[in-house]
Amino acid sequence: MNDTSTAAPATMRAITAAGWGEPEVLTETRVARPEPGPTEILVRVHAAGLNPVDWKSRATGGFGGWAEQPVLGWDVSGVVEAVGLGVTLYAPGDEVFGMPRFPGQAGAYAEYVTGPARHFARKPAALDHVRAAALPLAGLTAWQSLVGTAELRAGQRVLVHAAAGGVGHLAVQIAKARGAYVIGTASAAKHDFLRTLGVDEPIDYTAADFAETVRDVDVVLDCYGGDDYGTRSLAVLREGGTLVTLPSPDAVPATERGIRTGFTLVEPDYAGLLGLAELVETGRLRPEVETVLPLEEAAKAHRLGESGRTRGKIVLTVGDADA
Repeated sequence: MNDTSTAAPATMRAITAAGWGEPEVLTETRVARPEPGPTEILVRVHAAGLNPVDWKSRATGGFGGWAEQPVLGWDVSGVVEAVGLGVTLYAPGDEVFGMPRFPGQAGAYAEYVTGPARHFARKPAALDHVRAAALPLAGLTAWQSLVGTAELRAGQRVLVHAAAGGVGHLAVQIAKARGAYVIGTASAAKHDFLRTLGVDEPIDYTAADFAETVRDVDVVLDCYGGDDYGTRSLAVLREGGTLVTLPSPDAVPATERGIRTGFTLVEPDYAGLLGLAELVETGRLRPEVETVLPLEEAAKAHRLGESGRTRGKIVLTVGDADA
């Protein structure tokens, strides 16, 4: 397919970081609109999802590799505006969602974003742009942890820490779709929500120590990371079980029971996006969005996210996000 482009402005609205620090470093400005290179697409952004890596990067610079005028954000849902040389998957007008370039700079907090075509997939028709933007990074993290690393199978028992959070609530649904028995930790106020997701056994982490009440688990997905959750989770695993940790790459001590341990850093994954989309279309996966804010309120969105009390996801809207 030949390179195609449309008559679009040379600049665009974007949220940039003047430096690394508190949410107030995020400001709305105009930057040059990107152009798709070979095998890339240009996407007109309708919505951008937030993840903990967003505010961690804003505070410290994260993985680095930022442009001179850094634009944060990875989760995106929108419409293809133009395609670069060699792209055959999409054409202008196609609706897509994805997590381009992670952990490099994607720049989703903007009116346009570019990325390799296979860092996106077609947006599920069952989701609007807001919910589609909530899915890629958290959904792929859960998918790669449970399906890729742990190889979760029907009939197994899985424990998900922070089961009501951005990754956790999607991990619960993915585990149920694969036929697992799901145990999830969250405060008691969120237990009804966990049950709607499919949690078989909710645990109030404020009232009970999971390490003393849970046994014979095949897989633990630690989305929390605090209070030695990883190390304490070893006690609940069966011999030969799998522990996957997300918030920190710090190694969990090896055991003598054949338990596999590891840290998952999510990566762009076309096959994984297709897997998530299939679960959405068959009614087995739906991202929960608690808060929707306009692009210009990105700093407020970061403050909400850093509070650690959000159920599901926070999403920024850019333009007509409900289209």
